[in-house]
Amino acid sequence: MAVGGAWKSVKPYLAMVFLQFGYSGMYVISVASLKSGMSHYVLVVYRNAVAAAVVAPFALWFERKTRPKMTLAIFLKIMALAFLEPVLDQNFYYMGAKNTSASFSSALFNVLPAVTFVNAVILRMEKIDIKKRRSQAKVVGTLVTVIGALLMILYTGPIIEFVWTKGRSHHAGDSGQNESHWLIGTFMLLFSCFCWSAFFILQSHTLKSYPAELSLSTLICLMGAGQGGALALVMERSTKPWLIGFDTRLFTAVYSGIMCSGVAYYVQGIVMKERGPVFVTAFNPLCMIITAIMGSIILAEEITLGRVLGAVIIVIGLYSLIWGKSKDHLTEPSQPREKEAALVKTSPIDHVAVIDIQPARNP
Repeated sequence: MAVGGAWKSVKPYLAMVFLQFGYSGMYVISVASLKSGMSHYVLVVYRNAVAAAVVAPFALWFERKTRPKMTLAIFLKIMALAFLEPVLDQNFYYMGAKNTSASFSSALFNVLPAVTFVNAVILRMEKIDIKKRRSQAKVVGTLVTVIGALLMILYTGPIIEFVWTKGRSHHAGDSGQNESHWLIGTFMLLFSCFCWSAFFILQSHTLKSYPAELSLSTLICLMGAGQGGALALVMERSTKPWLIGFDTRLFTAVYSGIMCSGVAYYVQGIVMKERGPVFVTAFNPLCMIITAIMGSIILAEEITLGRVLGAVIIVIGLYSLIWGKSKDHLTEPSQPREKEAALVKTSPIDHVAVIDIQPARNP
């Protein structure tokens, strides 16, 4: 029993670490494909079509007896999820990463937990009591994270050399980039981060009325491919962007679809039901470190002092926020169960599952 309990407690951490390695690979190979000429509109369609095709058989088999009935409210939520993540988030991320770099985009995405926290406060899903230490840690952590992001954007600094980069010419992606393109790419990444945060919150809420992770992942990917396809047909008028062979573009679509859409949506949904959206976003710093190393080795990307300092500040703010959230998680079980249903407006985001919303009131 002790071993089983320890395994159960450590599973969410192992799952999120596994996902960060998967996302790191996606950051690097997608930037390589996009800068070699692949259309990000087409990549989004192929990525989600592959994800739907891979996950659908598992959903049909494992959830054939437990899948809830589809209602109009659930269908509209899934359509919104598909628009937020596959369409908006992925397209704006790919555009932003193409104008910046893999290491910069992965580092900047560390503001995701802070954005999720702010959105949760606005939606009254997060309780803030400024007199309590953990609430102060959340607010201070969010502010520090924003300062770190601003430092990354506004200050470059000298290039940092590593053992594996000495004597090697760097990719022109950092120094040769037009400053206006870099700034536009940064704002695209920030908007992508906002969409991803909104996706996490809505996914957490949707899982309460549709607790079938595999089926939900399949439907999100399928509808995302459909919505993204309609957008791609408008933006890409010729057939050339749609033609891919056995090259990095095909590998990017297959890898991103299986690992970062199908598997990620499912694993995130499982972990989110237990620990909440902020916990899911707390492991981004690991992805940043892996991506920076892989990007400097594979893509010869520059790593500058300003971005390292900004990333360190972001991580400090991030874990101040996570510390506050961990205290919420530890103290929540002590609350009487009968009071949980009353916490509709003040329930912490880690326990959004306790919000009692009648189906008739769903949008």
